[in-house]
Amino acid sequence: MNLLILLITMLTIPEQNIYSFQVKDVNGKEFNFSQFKGKKILIVNTASECGYTPQYEGLEKLYEEQKDKLVIIAFPANNFGGQEPGSNAEIATFCQKNYSVTFPVMSKVSVKGNDITDLFKWLTTETNPDFTGDINWNFEKFLLDENGKLIHRFRSKVKPDSQILLDAIQKN
Repeated sequence: MNLLILLITMLTIPEQNIYSFQVKDVNGKEFNFSQFKGKKILIVNTASECGYTPQYEGLEKLYEEQKDKLVIIAFPANNFGGQEPGSNAEIATFCQKNYSVTFPVMSKVSVKGNDITDLFKWLTTETNPDFTGDINWNFEKFLLDENGKLIHRFRSKVKPDSQILLDAIQKN
C-alpha cells in the first residue's frame, strides 16, 4: 500500500522547471521566467569585484548576438570573498556604467550556504549531463532549454565565447 501511495504522489507532483520560481529584478520588481518560454536561458551568478567580472562584456556580446533564441540573466551574489558588497542600486549602476549590460539583472541573492535561494538550490541539485553540487565561485553558468529544463552547467572559467558553451546553446 505504501508503494502505491508513493507512486501516486510521484505521478501527481508536477515536474519542476525554471517557470516554477519567483524572483525580483535588481529594481525590486517581480520577474517572471515564463516570458522566455521558447528561448534558452543562461543563468549566471555574478559579482562586481571578481577576477571573472570582465565576463560581463562577453555575456553582453553573447546576448546581443543570440537574443532571438537566448536570454542571459545575472544573479549578483556576495557568497565568495565578499566580491559583491554593493546594494542592488549600486550593482545596476555598475553593470550599466562599466559593461552597458542590457540583459536582465536580478536582485542580489545567496547561491550557497544556509540561506541559498530556492532557485539556486534547485539549479545546483537538478540532474544534468555535467555535474551537480555547490557553486564553487562567481560566474558559474546554468543553461536551460526552451522548456525551462536545466541542460548544462559550466564552471566560472568557461567564458561566454567558449566553444563548449556556444555549442550547447546551438544544440536543439
